[in-house]
This record gives sequence, structure tokens and C-alpha cells, in this order.
Amino acid sequence: MATGKVRYWAAAKEAAGVAEESFDAATLDDLMTKITQNRAELARVVRRCSFLVDGTPVGKRPHDEVVLADGVTVEVLPPFAGG
Repeated sequence: MATGKVRYWAAAKEAAGVAEESFDAATLDDLMTKITQNRAELARVVRRCSFLVDGTPVGKRPHDEVVLADGVTVEVLPPFAGG
């Protein structure tokens, strides 16, 4: 289990109600499950988001295969208009 920080941007930040928060999670899938628990609006937004793990795009990799290291920063990026 890794500890780290998740940062929310734009609509994800609004849905989360915070700009960032700490987490304990082993994989990106585990993290997404934890942060969306009892947060229906955040769960809706996260389904459309892309993610950076310590600045590296996750891309199309399955989230259960993205293992998180201790001290990692995960950024939640909703689609942005205008590219």
C-alpha cells in the first residue's frame, strides 16, 4: 500500500470539493474506488478524466495495472475545451 497525494483539476476539483488530498492505495484502480466512494458527482467526472502519475500520463493502461509508489502524486485531469 502506497501513500501519496491526489490533485484534482477543473471539474474534478469542483466535484471533490478540495484541490488535493492524501491517500493510501496500491493501484490507480484502488485509488479511484476510494476517492469516489460516497461521492457520486466525483465518480461521474472521474470516468471522463485522464491521469498523470508523478507527471507520467497513464494513457490507456488498465488502472488495476498502474501500481502506485510511496510518495506518488496522482493528478486527475478532466477533458479541457480547446485542446
